[in-house]
Amino acid sequence: MASVTRKARSVEHTAESLQEDLLRLEAQRQALERELAAVVAHLGSVQRALGALQAVMRTPAPAAAPPDAAALSHTGRTYGRLTEQIMDFFERTGDTEVRARDVAAALGRDGDSGSINAVRSTLDRLVGASRLDRAGRGLYRAHRS
Repeated sequence: MASVTRKARSVEHTAESLQEDLLRLEAQRQALERELAAVVAHLGSVQRALGALQAVMRTPAPAAAPPDAAALSHTGRTYGRLTEQIMDFFERTGDTEVRARDVAAALGRDGDSGSINAVRSTLDRLVGASRLDRAGRGLYRAHRS
């Protein structure tokens, strides 16, 4: 009778040990899945940014066109040039998703936070006017017709 009790305790101990292992492995699996998801998201972001920069590097910058009378204000400054530059940029990048900071860098407007915010604001206005699409949080791409 003592050997049956000893065997039953051994089985119970083994089952408890396996249950602990199962819980530990499940927690480890979940942590690895979260880490993998973060790596995949970062990889996608880097690939999109690199693709956009490569597209910009392959395409020569267009010559600056002289402003027409409709683009001039009473003070003689050209308005709408940033919008034109952004739309030209997205024509070159195609369906690539790009961050506002990368757009600003490609346009040479990443020198200070005010310039980057101007690009961000213009991107948001273009999304509101359905000229660009918001591809995700902080991501923009050319409007799909």
